[in-house]
Amino acid sequence: MGMQSLAVFCGSKTGNDQLFLLHAQQLGRLLAQHGYQMVYGGGNKGLMGAVADAALAAGGRVTGIIPEHLRSFEHQHNGLTELQVVPDMHTRKRLMYELCDAAIILPGGFGTMDEMFEMLTWNQLAIHDKPVLVLNTAGFYSDLFQMMQVMHRDGFLYDPLHERVRIFDLPQAVIDYVNTLR
Repeated sequence: MGMQSLAVFCGSKTGNDQLFLLHAQQLGRLLAQHGYQMVYGGGNKGLMGAVADAALAAGGRVTGIIPEHLRSFEHQHNGLTELQVVPDMHTRKRLMYELCDAAIILPGGFGTMDEMFEMLTWNQLAIHDKPVLVLNTAGFYSDLFQMMQVMHRDGFLYDPLHERVRIFDLPQAVIDYVNTLR
């Protein structure tokens, strides 16, 4: 009933702006403080590790889903509430989607983009109707959102961007919005 479990998609690196790390840590703490279960990629490096560590340190429940071949590359997190090792990336994404009520996207690379676009695509195709929320730390996704506006303007999207994704500048704003969905 309502929002209970939130998937967090983000980089296995921390990026070049310290604000990326700070926002990941703040989000992890807030998820725990507000009683949300966190589901994420299962690594202990980069923003992935930071958001998980912060949630755990604040008493939160964190489930990691990691493909077998990434256990050493992303350095599987051994301190989680639960860690599930799956055979491949497709299984990881599917299971994360099944276990969450909404997805939060933080800065990241190709993997994060893949996860965000798959969530948006599945939403558009009515495979699910889970909210997709983006933490646009330091304007990280602003250029991408401009391109999505072009895609809509030029007739390649079925709905305006604001109907598919919610964009926030601060971790507290993400949590405030999710709390309205409870």
